[in-house]
Amino acid sequence: MAAIEPFVLDVRPAVLEDLDDRLDRVVWPDQPDVGGWDYGTELAFLRRLVTHWRNHFDWRVAEERLNSYPQFRARIGEDLIHFVHVRGSGDNRLGLVLSHGWPSSFAEFWPVIPLLADDFDLVIPSLPGFGCSSRVTRRGPRRVYDTWAALMGMLGYERFGACGSDLGPRVTSGLGRFHPDRVVGIHLSSVDLEWPDPLPGDLTEEELDYVRRCEGWDRDEAGYAAVQSTRPQTLAYGLADSPVGLAAWMVEKYRAWSDCRGDISTRFSMDELLTQVTLYWATGTINSANRSYFEHRGGQNTPPLPPGSRIEVPTGIAMFPGEARLLVPRSFAERCYRVHRWTTSPRGGHFPAHEEPELLADDIRTFFASLPPP
Repeated sequence: MAAIEPFVLDVRPAVLEDLDDRLDRVVWPDQPDVGGWDYGTELAFLRRLVTHWRNHFDWRVAEERLNSYPQFRARIGEDLIHFVHVRGSGDNRLGLVLSHGWPSSFAEFWPVIPLLADDFDLVIPSLPGFGCSSRVTRRGPRRVYDTWAALMGMLGYERFGACGSDLGPRVTSGLGRFHPDRVVGIHLSSVDLEWPDPLPGDLTEEELDYVRRCEGWDRDEAGYAAVQSTRPQTLAYGLADSPVGLAAWMVEKYRAWSDCRGDISTRFSMDELLTQVTLYWATGTINSANRSYFEHRGGQNTPPLPPGSRIEVPTGIAMFPGEARLLVPRSFAERCYRVHRWTTSPRGGHFPAHEEPELLADDIRTFFASLPPP
């Protein structure tokens, strides 16, 4: 193939027919009479979601919406990287690469595209092994920040900005750390930040409280990551064979990590949730996506920041209250980044591009407008 080729999302009819057949033959587990979501994805909610999936959700409508912006695939090394490329309408536009996380996809950024396209050229890639990018089957971590730097160069952006949420801050931070000559600034909108290792001995009580909250989050919330980083293949047989199992594994995180106060419907419609789930199902990439946790465990992908060092490119950080247990103290972040702009948003959670697109887009625009011209 050429270095860059146009791409159109077009799921084969046989895949959708097989999906319907599987949704007709669900074997439902039991659930305790009390507990709701305490044990994981609530049975009553998942039944309603699957009924909607089978009888009302129209993938072709979602597919048409996703195809409404130009998409491409580029060969970079051994990977085939899918990306959306939206050229803005203003003068002197900055190239801006937006990085999604798990269990999300490039589709998460759809609400912010019209809000940012006047000021930026937007490049929205699918992480290697996720969605419409090629599956990753060989062993070893991916230095995605190097891949993104190569992609932006192929598109003609020698200097550009970068933003990310969830896994996206790892990629975005890596661009700032390892490609500072290419990146004018980085904007982070969730808590997956660089940490110094070992931790400094002079942490304040506020910073120590943050470390303790992170440890508590790992104990109570990170079971999914423990499985995906140790036995992803065992998990994959259930998720790749059962669309209902896949939905349960994914939507529980949309509820737990969003600013929904326990009611997922206040932040995500069923069609929005099912667009994400069906994208993973139709592309068969849940195992490749989950396996990235295995390949990146223990810091083998990127070594921690040495004590006393930090990422020196200008950094904007927006914290959203749905991340309440993991809200980062500014003093801790400033140990790791040269913080140029700090925002505490009034609402929103772990998926800000979807939950609060106006707030996120405004913060991104304001941050990059405050930087010197590239």
